[in-house]
Amino acid sequence: MRSEIKEYQAVEEAAMKFVKSVAEGNSKYARELFIDEAVLFGRLNGVLEHGSIEQFYRNVDTTPGNPNFRARVDVLMVEENLAVARVLEEGWGGSIDFTDVLLMLKLDGQWKCVAKAYNQNSDTIRN
Repeated sequence: MRSEIKEYQAVEEAAMKFVKSVAEGNSKYARELFIDEAVLFGRLNGVLEHGSIEQFYRNVDTTPGNPNFRARVDVLMVEENLAVARVLEEGWGGSIDFTDVLLMLKLDGQWKCVAKAYNQNSDTIRN
């Protein structure tokens, strides 16, 4: 059964915690979104990152916010207690563009992210 529009809005609001953390260079907001056991997968400058979401927190906390950073959240799917959101990022750290996919579950009435997979846009890879 397709969820109501208000659930799509709730997923978008939850994903905006991710965006706010990246924009400000502070993992505080993302820590509210991700469960402790969340995982991430992707390649940063060609190097595979996988494992604990703590890696993402470290990346965010060591990369200052950038006033030119832009992001867009698209809620791709909400099916009762499961959601998928895509986050387009431009100018992370001043020079990197990403496409992130957030896999989310509704836990205790709140949308939480359980996995993050990402692609670094090839024209922003630094060797």
